Amino acid sequence: MGDDYSQWYNELVKKADLAENSPVRGCMIIKPYGFSIWEKMQSVIDKMFKETGHTNAYFPLFIPKSYLSQEADHVEGFAKECAVVTHYRLKNDEGGLGLIVDPEAKLEEELIVRPTSETVIWSTYKNWIQSYRDLPLLINQWANVVRWEMRTRLFLRTTEFLWQEGHTAHATEQEAVEEATRMLDVYTDFVENYMAVPVIKGVKTESEKFAGAVDTYCIEALMQDGKALQAGTSHFLGQNFARAFDVKFSNQAGKLDFVWGTSWGVTTRLMGALIMVHSDDNGLVLPPKLAPDQVIIVPIFKNDDQLNALREKANQIITKLRGKGITVRLDDRTTHKPGWKFAAYELKGVPVRVAIGPRDLENNTVEIARRDNLSKEVVSMDALEEYIEKLLIDIQKSLFEKARLFRDEHITKVDTYEDFKEVLEQKGGFIYAHWDGNAMTEQKIKEETKATIRCIPLDGELEEGKCVYSGNASKQRVYFAREY
Repeated sequence: MGDDYSQWYNELVKKADLAENSPVRGCMIIKPYGFSIWEKMQSVIDKMFKETGHTNAYFPLFIPKSYLSQEADHVEGFAKECAVVTHYRLKNDEGGLGLIVDPEAKLEEELIVRPTSETVIWSTYKNWIQSYRDLPLLINQWANVVRWEMRTRLFLRTTEFLWQEGHTAHATEQEAVEEATRMLDVYTDFVENYMAVPVIKGVKTESEKFAGAVDTYCIEALMQDGKALQAGTSHFLGQNFARAFDVKFSNQAGKLDFVWGTSWGVTTRLMGALIMVHSDDNGLVLPPKLAPDQVIIVPIFKNDDQLNALREKANQIITKLRGKGITVRLDDRTTHKPGWKFAAYELKGVPVRVAIGPRDLENNTVEIARRDNLSKEVVSMDALEEYIEKLLIDIQKSLFEKARLFRDEHITKVDTYEDFKEVLEQKGGFIYAHWDGNAMTEQKIKEETKATIRCIPLDGELEEGKCVYSGNASKQRVYFAREY
């Protein structure tokens, strides 16, 4: 990784065939290999949503400008990032300048290209909800959104990105809060148990929360360069959007009341987290649960007769592995040497590589290489599928434990501002320090150090102390870090 972590990351994304920049500044083209990883993520998360009672729907990409204006905090939070459609037709310029916007084709009302969907969804919910019998309403959508970012990086921050956004409506405040925290737990389950990335669960400060939310819950992960990355958020919206769009229901007592809402989402920046937490100078390192190919088999041969014999044995192995639900592929191309294939699959992060040659057929063995620690060993073909099955489980656990150890070693408790700044510069990571709860203090620390409060931990213990910056009284430590 060297001294330039950013360059390492950008080069790895491109060399591993994950994504590339598009002709539109700040947008990306997700290449087939990168998209296949995102598809696996999407498949797992979608199943988790459905197991918790949610169903998918789809809402328009374009939102009337007036909708965005109906919730004051919301519009203030997104106004600077909005792309606006003002006309609907082009025409040839009579002066020979090519296509220009037809001034006569101006929209009666300007449209916002979806930065998030709360407004259009809550305007729809007004028609869907009349009674407590219509609640809870548990909807999710998979979509693309546009936020006009000035400084972009593939996967981590792009003008257009892919995500899911859940939007739910409830009869009581308690139900909505329970929903918001439940979905935070779903995200935690996915990120830790599938991505093998440890996270800290917490709630955002007033200045860091989602525009229009009462509370924003989050999970924060630590990258190998010591910076934090927000891996997912879940928002308790209170009755803010219900009031803005007049979404009322008749409760069991027969009285009208505004519904309570939540929204929650994860994006393709999870791909960035996956890359930065596990990968190394040799390329990607993928956890088995999300690798498109968990196992790749590479035959080593000198002639067609050897290749045919190896194919036959490899296909027998493949049948047994697939019977255990393991994704496996044989690369029997004759256009590339085995050494080239080894390097290519190492770069792409395939968890297990199996090499098999004529001598292996004689000895009833194969050579197995692990991507996570680059170790190799010769293994008997007897009960090979059980061996690989256990190996994949071990790799998944090892990746999580390695990341957890790194994260824990980079959580530093400090009590003085001098120590705060020294740790931030020398070590990075999460700084666990007292904060007086004042937004001005939070802003001053950010201006002076570029560190922000990543979260107030949900499992943090109350502890009397003094703010690391102001010296004022504090009741709890919070996590600071520089962020992506």
